[in-house]
Amino acid sequence: MTRSNWERILGALQNEYRRRLLTELLDHNPRSNTITIPDDVHVGKKPAEVLEAELFHTHLPRLEEAGYIQWNRDDNEIRKGSLFDEIRPVIVLVENHTDELPDGWL
Repeated sequence: MTRSNWERILGALQNEYRRRLLTELLDHNPRSNTITIPDDVHVGKKPAEVLEAELFHTHLPRLEEAGYIQWNRDDNEIRKGSLFDEIRPVIVLVENHTDELPDGWL
């Protein structure tokens, strides 16, 4: 794996909401419906409207640009992207060790 691959992976995983979305995609493809924000995501952190705007204007575009997701903005459908398998082992590792990670990591 090249340095740029690692930088892309680590950049995608920097944000809690991107980690949650990528983890959810492990078992769900395609993911239809509008993007819903779990209640516990924004409690005490950000209003749901702010987080939704960040998802649509920052997090989803970043994951799409990295090739980890395909995002149909018209239907709000998210699928695994062409490079999803590049990040899959790291997501699986994180998911398998959730109980050992700090709060808020996933």
